[in-house]
Amino acid sequence: MNPTRRRRLAFVALLVLASGVATALVAMALQRNVAYLYTPAEVLRGEAGAEVASGQARFRLGGMVEKDSFQRAPGSMDAHFKVTDGDAQLPVVYTGILPDLFREGQAVVATGRMRDGVFVAENVLAKHDETYMPKEVADKMGKAHQKHDVQAPAAESAP
Repeated sequence: MNPTRRRRLAFVALLVLASGVATALVAMALQRNVAYLYTPAEVLRGEAGAEVASGQARFRLGGMVEKDSFQRAPGSMDAHFKVTDGDAQLPVVYTGILPDLFREGQAVVATGRMRDGVFVAENVLAKHDETYMPKEVADKMGKAHQKHDVQAPAAESAP
């Protein structure tokens, strides 16, 4: 093989190797930042996996804020509430300012980890209007409603 061809082959091999390493690094970075969405029932039944239950994995918890479950001590930034999907309730602790639209009986998605049977939230997102619910949460809540034979509220028709 002549030297020019050998150089080209080495360049192509080096280019393929570099692109493979770059792809692997991007995939690893994305995998570390992925936070899967689970409902309280999935977490408590162990369907979310052992890493989620042990607190090793960061994940998103989706559902509705249970009515009459919100508590905050005067002068404290710690908020305690329960998230439910109709099947199970999971206690949540969040330190910080909650979104303006956070209310009991409304959809919420929180990101965090489990610690001693309590979900410790790092971030809390509340729905932004009367009809919005994240698709993943809506799908999982719809399954819970079907399971418990809960009638969905009828959509109001415009006159």
